[in-house]
Amino acid sequence: MSVAEGAIRSGKTIDHCIIAAAYLEKCRDKIHLASGSTIANAKLNIGYCNGFGLECLFRGRCHWGKYRDNDALFISTQTGEKIVVFAGGGKSDSYKRILGNSYGLWIATEINEHYDSDDSRTSFISVAMGRQVAALDPMILWDLNPCNPKHPIYEKYIDKWRNAPQPGGYQYAHFTIDDNLSISADRKKQIEARYVPGSVWYRRDIKGERCIAEGLIYQDLADHIADYTIDDPLEWAKKNNTNFSTIMYGVDFGGHGSSTKFQAVGITPTGFVVALEEERIDHKVEKQINPAQLNARFSAFIKRCTAIYGYGETRCDSAEQILINGFRSTVETDHLQTEIANAQKRRITDRIRLTQLLIAQHRLYLSNRCPCLIEALCSAVYDPKSSADERLDDGTTDIDSLDAFEYCLEPWTRDLEELGH
Repeated sequence: MSVAEGAIRSGKTIDHCIIAAAYLEKCRDKIHLASGSTIANAKLNIGYCNGFGLECLFRGRCHWGKYRDNDALFISTQTGEKIVVFAGGGKSDSYKRILGNSYGLWIATEINEHYDSDDSRTSFISVAMGRQVAALDPMILWDLNPCNPKHPIYEKYIDKWRNAPQPGGYQYAHFTIDDNLSISADRKKQIEARYVPGSVWYRRDIKGERCIAEGLIYQDLADHIADYTIDDPLEWAKKNNTNFSTIMYGVDFGGHGSSTKFQAVGITPTGFVVALEEERIDHKVEKQINPAQLNARFSAFIKRCTAIYGYGETRCDSAEQILINGFRSTVETDHLQTEIANAQKRRITDRIRLTQLLIAQHRLYLSNRCPCLIEALCSAVYDPKSSADERLDDGTTDIDSLDAFEYCLEPWTRDLEELGH
C-alpha cells in the first residue's frame, strides 16, 4: 500500500498512475478499480491526469467501454487484457457500484472525499478493501491533499498503518509543490496568488500541511472590509470600464427560526463579482407571512433589481419545490424578467474555496446595499467540533445570506476559477 499526501500540483496522482501502469503490465489479476469522489473526478484525475493518466500511458493499447454497466478502461498488457473499473466513491450508496467483482489494484484519488462509515457494508473504503481479499497481487494506491488532522481517514487508516508495520508493505510520502519540477517559479507564484496567505487552504494546498479549519472563514475580508465595499455598483462598473455581463438572483428559503433571503449578484466579463442588492425576511419577526405574500415580496425584489440591472437567472434552494412553483407562477403572471431554476447546492467547502479565491484576487466587491451579506461574510466561522471543515450553523451567523449568495455563483464556478488563473 502506498499513500501520497501533500500540496496540489505536486505530482502525487501522476506518480501513482505510473506505478499503477507498471503494476498492470505484470500483475496476475484481471479486474481493477480506480475511484474518485465522483466518477468524473476518477476519469479526469486517474484516466487522463494531465496527459499522464492510464489512458495516456497505455495510448494505442486501451479503449473505454462498459464492464457490467460500469465505465471501464480495457488495456492490453504484457500479461493479457486488464480491465480497470472507474467509480465514484463519495456518496453513501457508492459502494453498490463496486460489488460483485474481485479487484487486484485499487487506485484512489482524494481518498478523504470517499464515503466511509462504521458499517463496513456501506463504507466505500471498507467494501473496496474487502473486494481485494481474493486478489493474487493486491495493491492499494491512495492520494489526498492534507485536510483536518482530526479527519477519520488519518486515525482509522493512514496514520494507524503508518505507525504499525503492515504485512505486505506500507509506504507513505509527503509532497510539496516543489516536488513538481515541471512547474516554474513564475507559475508557482500564479498558483499561490489564488489563495489568501495563511488561510487554511493556503496551508494545505500550497504548504502541504494538515491543519484545522478554525476561526473566521474570511479573515482577510473581515480585517479589511472597507477595501471590498462600494456604494453604487453601476458607478463602480463605469469607473472600472466594465459592465455586468451576467446577473444572478439567489433565493434561500428559511423556516420559522431563520430567514428567507433574496440576493442579486453581478458578474463582469473578466470575472469580478459584485453583490448588488438584497432583501431579507426575518421569520422570527414576520411570523405570519404566507406563500402569497412571499411571492409578492419576490416579485417586488425582481422588479426593483431588473429595473436597474436587467434580466437575470434565479437560483432557488431546491428543497422547497412548492415555494419554487409559486415563484414560477409569479414570474409568468407578473411578467418578471427572470427564469427560475434549482440551485446546484455544491459542497459548502467548494463554495467557501471559490469565495476565498475571489477575495484573494480582490475580485469580490460588496455593495453597501447588502448589509446582511456583508455581516454574514465577516462573521462566518468554522465549526470547531467538525472534522469536515463545516461552517458553524448555530444561529449566530446568517447562513441564509451566505447560501443565497453562493447559489448565484455556483453555475459559474469553473469560469470564475479559470478567470483567476
